[in-house]
Amino acid sequence: MDDVDQQLLSLLREDARASVASLAKTLRVARGTVQNRITKLEANGTIVGYTVRLKPQTEANRIAALMTIAVEGNAADAVIRALRGDPAVQTLHTTNGRWDIVAELRADSLEAFDRVLSRIRLIEGIAHTETSLLLSTHKL
Repeated sequence: MDDVDQQLLSLLREDARASVASLAKTLRVARGTVQNRITKLEANGTIVGYTVRLKPQTEANRIAALMTIAVEGNAADAVIRALRGDPAVQTLHTTNGRWDIVAELRADSLEAFDRVLSRIRLIEGIAHTETSLLLSTHKL
């Protein structure tokens, strides 16, 4: 991947709906070059899809939090499988250091969020958790 690919990916991160023509103009390359590079990046798995990002305020009354999770022994794979099946779990990250997993959680109300926490804490293999509510977002 060269500098043009890196710049192209940066532009697509900002606006995945940008036209090939506008991308080519910004990069100062031919439209065909941009189209070929996008096709190549999709084919080699660098670009795996396109999505819509919503402002946090778009989803009214949604409680968001980060839960850090310490896992017992070698139970990380089993815990991750269990967490993947929970509709309140938006993203999962394995980490190093004090915590083994970081999960982004969402719920419609504090009562629903309380149920999510109770449900997750019962998963076999979880030793400890710590949860912080996300109060505001400063960069998307």
